[in-house]
Amino acid sequence: MELKKPAVAGTVESCDCQVSIFPNPGQGLDVSVESNVKAIFGDSIIESTKDELAKHGVKDAIVQINDKGAFDWIIRARVACAAYRAAEQKFNWKEVE
Repeated sequence: MELKKPAVAGTVESCDCQVSIFPNPGQGLDVSVESNVKAIFGDSIIESTKDELAKHGVKDAIVQINDKGAFDWIIRARVACAAYRAAEQKFNWKEVE
């Protein structure tokens, strides 16, 4: 999936996260996390983000995550949503298992 423009998904409300994603052609992935629980969960958030991007074929992106205590599945959903918005693609719900 090729990112065409910057995009955002999520909120900065409690138990959510806001994911901002930007195209980064040919430069790989650059993931940064801002969170009150970064010391404990920061590495896990980065790993989940990179895993989710790999599932959708995103190889070059700058990702900024502002976490407010989101569960892993919420982080993954926000990352996927931001990636699809940035790629100007619609999510195919028929592919979801």
